[in-house]
Amino acid sequence: MTLLKTRKLERIIKGFSNNKRIKILELLGDTPELSVGEISERVRTDIKNGSQHIRRMEIAGLVLKRSQKNHVRHKLSPLGVKILSFLKENND
Repeated sequence: MTLLKTRKLERIIKGFSNNKRIKILELLGDTPELSVGEISERVRTDIKNGSQHIRRMEIAGLVLKRSQKNHVRHKLSPLGVKILSFLKENND
């Protein structure tokens, strides 16, 4: 594995290596198109922390953003769907 591939893999792993981020993955898997405020409320964190978690997940390629008038909506990317499936399968 090359250094470039290992760095990309590290970024992906960091994107979901937090219990709040895993909760966000589960939430967006069940209910896509949520705003930061809606996500933060449902995972019980403040908007600033929720926004930081979502940003980390977006950098990792797990979450996609879509602007809708004055709101930004979030959903899982295809990679995010795969990671969520992996986590569910390996949650013993």
